[in-house]
Amino acid sequence: MRCSVKAPAKINLSLDAIRKRDDGFHEVEMIMTMVDLADRIDLTDIEGDRITVDVSEGFVPNDHRNLAYQAAALLKKRYNIKRGVSIYITKRIPVAAGLAGGSSDAAATLKGLNQLWNIGLSLDELADLGAEIGSDVSFCVYGGTALATGRGEIIEAIPSPPSCWVILAKPPIGVSTADVYKRLNVNAIQHANTQEMIRAITNQNFKGICDNLHNVLETVTLDMHPEVRNIKEQMIRFGADGVLMSGSGPTVFGLVEHESRLHRVYNGLRGFCQDVFAVRLIRSSDT
Repeated sequence: MRCSVKAPAKINLSLDAIRKRDDGFHEVEMIMTMVDLADRIDLTDIEGDRITVDVSEGFVPNDHRNLAYQAAALLKKRYNIKRGVSIYITKRIPVAAGLAGGSSDAAATLKGLNQLWNIGLSLDELADLGAEIGSDVSFCVYGGTALATGRGEIIEAIPSPPSCWVILAKPPIGVSTADVYKRLNVNAIQHANTQEMIRAITNQNFKGICDNLHNVLETVTLDMHPEVRNIKEQMIRFGADGVLMSGSGPTVFGLVEHESRLHRVYNGLRGFCQDVFAVRLIRSSDT
């Protein structure tokens, strides 16, 4: 028995940190949506009560540190599954990029094994399990576009943004989310207007979405890594309609409404950055 599941990347159209919680996490408000840059997870039954992970990229861990491994281990323990599984991850989403690649791999593994092992869990139950693995996993289980609150695990679906192109550009560095949050001073930041962004998305107002792009982590990462600031400045210069860093970075994305401008932005960035992708937003009707 075998199944394959796509694991799409996400971007943050808005990311706000409200306060630091007693558990050390930050209370957040994030509007996230998925793009059609995706890893592929191939799950295959194997003999023995074990989990194996292989990854197409050598620098991704293939043991208990891998979130897909953790997803399989959690299902096996919680539901007393005595079957073995081989997990093969074909990576297309850059690693440590602020695009939730590892979280999406974990979510895809939960959904795939729920089918392969015939466990019969609902999406809500899978999302609850995902929250035990990482803050973005619950969103990745649901997909689409959503407002995420709490530490990111409380998900409320909202309409999809209007169709547009998304340029993703990642410099050759990794960023530690924990380090960025550690440097964030929630008392000295300009907060996002989350409700205004939701209103713009609901009204399919592309300009309103671009005007309300906001990420409170951006200034922290841009100060730590000037190359991220450079990519953002170049993306604006080449004509993207709205530009923002995703998550804790270092990936910067640009929203482009018209294909005629897409190639200028994409080709211009290729001179500054090796990892550049031109993709589309995934609308709910596409899934």
